[in-house]
Amino acid sequence: MKTDPWLRELQRRFAEAGDPAVSEGQMAYMRNQFSFYGLKAPVWVGLFREYVAEAGYPAYGGQLETIVRQAYREEYRELHYIALQIIEKTQKKSGADLVDLLEELIRKNSWWDTVDWIAKLVGIHFERYPDQIGPITERWMASGELWLQRVALIYQLRYKERTDTRRLFRYILQVADSKEFFLQKAAGWALRQHAKTDPALVAAFIEKERLPALTKREARKQLAREGY
Repeated sequence: MKTDPWLRELQRRFAEAGDPAVSEGQMAYMRNQFSFYGLKAPVWVGLFREYVAEAGYPAYGGQLETIVRQAYREEYRELHYIALQIIEKTQKKSGADLVDLLEELIRKNSWWDTVDWIAKLVGIHFERYPDQIGPITERWMASGELWLQRVALIYQLRYKERTDTRRLFRYILQVADSKEFFLQKAAGWALRQHAKTDPALVAAFIEKERLPALTKREARKQLAREGY
């Protein structure tokens, strides 16, 4: 499939502005898993905003999904970020089926930087379509796939008082025996975040349950600030 002209022009602008020295450092930071044009965040965000001001966002539906998938097929990490930026900026127009695209992206070119961004988008999506939370997150947890499980652990980070703590705690216990750093860290992150809202509940949970040391250590960072 030919690259959509909307994306092709953005690729041209990114390539033109790229800095090889910056690219080298970015690739090293990401363990050489991805190529980079060499655009620091303020630069690619600025270029993207400038381009959207001229060309507008892709139309929601066919063109948008095509461009998102094409961007994610490319080797340059900045284009993966653009795909997520497009989704975030047009999410209010999305339908219930957006979660299928988000799941697809969680599984593709997966690393913490994009997966954690997608987790935020998933959280926003579930606020709009709460009936999907149970069936989808249960399936993700049962999948045994690291990145799907990580999203199921952290999609509620913004929820504060609306956090479903029963679900959160159950999912944390479900992976408590995992040796995966990114799951242990995610569980601790979720607990640390919720400790800002209900430190007593989080403190009681980590005291009662057998959790990885990393998870407890992360949770206790916030608990210490709350006087627990």
